[in-house]
Order: sequence, then C-alpha cells, then structure tokens
Amino acid sequence: MLNKNFSYQSANIFYRTTGKGKPVVLIHGFGEDGEVWINQVNFLKDHFALIIPDLPGSGKSEMITDMSIQGMAEVIKTLLSEEKIDTCILIGHSMGGYITLAFAEKHPQLLTAFGLFHSSAFADNEEKKATRLKAVEFIKNNGSYSFFKTSTPGLFSADWSNNHQHEIDALIDKIKDFAPEALVQYYKAMIARPDRTAVLKTFNGPILFIIGTHDKAVPFEQSMQQCYLPAQSHIHILRNSAHMGMWEEADKANTALLEFLSSQ
Repeated sequence: MLNKNFSYQSANIFYRTTGKGKPVVLIHGFGEDGEVWINQVNFLKDHFALIIPDLPGSGKSEMITDMSIQGMAEVIKTLLSEEKIDTCILIGHSMGGYITLAFAEKHPQLLTAFGLFHSSAFADNEEKKATRLKAVEFIKNNGSYSFFKTSTPGLFSADWSNNHQHEIDALIDKIKDFAPEALVQYYKAMIARPDRTAVLKTFNGPILFIIGTHDKAVPFEQSMQQCYLPAQSHIHILRNSAHMGMWEEADKANTALLEFLSSQ
C-alpha cells in the first residue's frame, strides 16, 4: 500500500494505492475515511489497481473551498489525472455514491462502469432534509464524538451490533475527533444535491447496486426503485446488512464486487 497526496484548492488530499490491473476507485461515505474499505482492499488488491482516497475533510485530507457533492467529485477527477488514469470504475458508499453520481453526470467518458454501495440517486425528500438539519444542530451543540456515539450504532443491523460491539466502539473512537465543520459541510452538500436518476437512465455502461435489507439511511424500497432505471443493472442484496455491508457481510460484498469488476 502506497500513501500519496496532492494539492487541490490549496488543500492537501490524501489517498492510497495498491494492486495492479484495471483501475478501481473506492469512495468512502459520510463520517468515514478510506480505511472503511479495508476488507475490500485486502480481497481485491490481487485483481485490480485500487485507489482509495480520503475525501476532503475526512481522514488525512483537508477541507477544500467547494465542499459540495460536485466539488468533491472534481477532486476525484483531479486524482485520476494525478494517477494518469484515462478510464476507471468508481464504487461509492453512501455519500461516496452521491459523489460517484455527480462524477458520472459530468465526466461519463472517464467511466466504464460505476457502483452505488448503500446509496441513492434520489434527492432528499423534506423529511430527510429535516433529519439532516437536526443532525447539523446536534453536531454544532454537542460535537463530533457525541454525535457519532448516538448515530453510528444505527448504521449496523441489530444482529451484527450485538455480536460486534467492540468493533463499533473502535470505529467511534477512531472518528471521535472528526472536524465538526466538515460534518456540517457534508450535510449541507447532501441536502443541496439534486436528483440524479437521469444519470442512471443515460449512462452507457453497467451500474452496480449493493443494497442492505435493513438499511435505515438508504431504505430498501428506495434502493429497489432505482434499480430498473439503467440499461444494465447488477443488483446484489445483502440480506443481513443495514448500511455497512462492507463490514456486516464482507465476504458477500467482496464477491459481488469481484464479479462486477471482473465482468467489465
């Protein structure tokens, strides 16, 4: 694993590379960093050239001027230029999926395929926006650690949580010092993002959907509604997962990714 960085809008952006072959970028979600993909990296590195960034404001990457979803998608484009990559496959988890969609909307010629891992092309409805705004106020008033202690357990299925409390506690401890301003900017970006279902309809390549049956952040029914929109959909349902299938059902998630990536 090589640790690398580049400058974007005067900010340092950190990323990792490992493996050889077809380039695949793994984009983490809200309140995470690239290390959330550790199970997938260990499994896929013998098959593909993996690029795993820390998004602006996450992990070892600094915040940028434009923290919108599209703004962060442009960071990914610059990353590809840094690595001299002409085409690749993007896989985005949750907010990383929103960034993947924004990238696919503006730069479809750079993608042979992409995947939404517990993510959605639909814009937030009013209820979801209200929930996010409440979270923003909670973060401003209580800080990141209290927020993650409250919110992180709900990202996992009850069964997994009961058997892996130590791993959840370790995750919360790892991210407890997350910059509150970065979390607030992420929420604002997610609230403001447009509906991008048109991207699913118009993209020429195959699109992967990995869906958790127990996902509360991206409900199962909403995930299924978008699967019929692309010309080529690859759908994998993780029956025992909520929003963190890369941990909850790592083996099944890894197999789904390998099958999809190998077929492109």
